[in-house]
Formats: sequence, structure tokens, C-alpha cells
Amino acid sequence: MSNALEHPLAAAIKPLLDAVGATAVEPAEAKVEDVVLEWDGAPVVAVRLPHLSSALDRLLAEMTRAFDGRPLTELDRAEKQRVVALLEERGAFTVRHGVETVASALGVSRFTVYNYLNRQEKG
Repeated sequence: MSNALEHPLAAAIKPLLDAVGATAVEPAEAKVEDVVLEWDGAPVVAVRLPHLSSALDRLLAEMTRAFDGRPLTELDRAEKQRVVALLEERGAFTVRHGVETVASALGVSRFTVYNYLNRQEKG
């Protein structure tokens, strides 16, 4: 039997998996929480989704890349507000301790992050 990870479906979804931090596994190795994808009615690849905490880490890394690789703590106030707005759009604050994690990454207080969020809602 061929390697499921070499199947055309696995190749097609690889960029998506990389973007969200998921991994492809053989269907026989799938856990209950994995999503098994089928091709012509047969399971060909299972997708293992990341934990939410690692998703927040990936979002923060994405923000660093979006601001030319500069450490988030070195951004000016307007840029930090933009980071908070982008993270809010992506659901970063639905993760437990999301505000604390983002505040730490930005080098500001939780109170400041909440102020940025409140300002965004009013604006």
C-alpha cells in the first residue's frame, strides 16, 4: 500500500496545513480528535489540528513577520494597536490567557491591551 502522505490530496492540502500548524498523518495512526479525509470513499490522510495555545504562538510569529521581523516589543503605539486589531480579527483573544500572552509579547500591560480593544470597538 502506498504512503498516504504522498497522496495527491495530502499534497494539495499541505500549504493549508502549514499555514494553520496542522500535520498530516496516516489514517491508521489517526486519533479520535483527528480529521480523516477521504478520496473516492476511502480514507487517505488524517489531519491533526494544533492546540489553541500553539495557534496563538503562530499568530504572534505572523505579526512579527508582518512588521518586517521587528520584535513586537519594539513597535510604536500605533503599530501595537494594529497588532491587537489584527489579532482580534483572527480570534486570538478567545484563547485562555490570550490577553496576558499578547500583552507579554508586546511588552505592555493587560490593561493596555484591553484599552486597545476598547478603542477599537468604539472606533
